[in-house]
Amino acid sequence: MVRIFLAGKIPKRKEEAKSSSDFAESIIPHIKLKNAEFIKGEKRDLNESDFFLVFGWDCRHIKNSDIVIVDAREKLGAGTAQEMLIAKYFGKPVITILPKNTHHRRLNLEFNGKVISDWIHPFIYSASDIIVETEKELESAIEKVVNRNVKIKNISIIEDSINYLNEKLG
Repeated sequence: MVRIFLAGKIPKRKEEAKSSSDFAESIIPHIKLKNAEFIKGEKRDLNESDFFLVFGWDCRHIKNSDIVIVDAREKLGAGTAQEMLIAKYFGKPVITILPKNTHHRRLNLEFNGKVISDWIHPFIYSASDIIVETEKELESAIEKVVNRNVKIKNISIIEDSINYLNEKLG
């Protein structure tokens, strides 16, 4: 059994729920693993005003998952960004769906007079083990993770990034 936690925007108001498509339902058909169990981030019957309980709910599901898939096709919220870092804390592989020309991935973005041809938000890039552009690429990415053909980052990416900075800038 491969347990896959699906992280993405969860509509919070009735209006959002009506206009939002369920990203889980849009990606599950693209994953052909026979032994996959999908865990959605929604909190059935939880008291949403018990904030620490809600946080524990997500943490437990991420800890007990084998893979985390992040839907970054739209602007991520604070919760999804934190779920990515929680996954790194537990050493879980993170596969992020991040198409070009979206909020967190821009083509030919200009920073300080320099053009970056394919800019990816540094926090999303650093917390992801694999970035794909479409749902159709998920099966191949999952296969790489299951077959251990990709190095999985853990929480040490934080210290690693500081060491990298020190090496580059002194």
